[in-house]
Amino acid sequence: MSFRIAGLDPAPFAHFLALSDDELSARGVVRVRIEAKNSAPCRISLDDAEIGEHVLLINHPHQPAETPYKQQGPIFVRETNTRADVTNALPPALARRTLSLRGFSADHMMIEADLAEGAEAAGLIERFFANENVAYIHAHYARRGCFAATITRD
Repeated sequence: MSFRIAGLDPAPFAHFLALSDDELSARGVVRVRIEAKNSAPCRISLDDAEIGEHVLLINHPHQPAETPYKQQGPIFVRETNTRADVTNALPPALARRTLSLRGFSADHMMIEADLAEGAEAAGLIERFFANENVAYIHAHYARRGCFAATITRD
């Protein structure tokens, strides 16, 4: 079963890049300087920001459907237009972390859920998509619970 993992579209975040820290703060956004390796997985590039790089910490509605599973939460985004688009593999930020995978039906109800080490998650993704009722999968970073990416059939 072929699957695709794409980073978030950078366009909705672009207007934040030119704002001052005070202007960001007024919008509930924080600019963070990265101090440690593999500490800020970007949801656009689906790789970790480098030490010394700045990222934006933003509250993002990753499951906006009006269901009991409606969710939003904190994500990091880099100052980049390079959007990840990977087929049948895990992008670097996902591959190096434990993931919570959640399979959703077309009406946005969770019907599958399990944990996997990122480097081994492809098998679980394929198992979820073997269920014809799984329309898409959300990956979350298991340790902090933050949304990582949406996985679709390719």
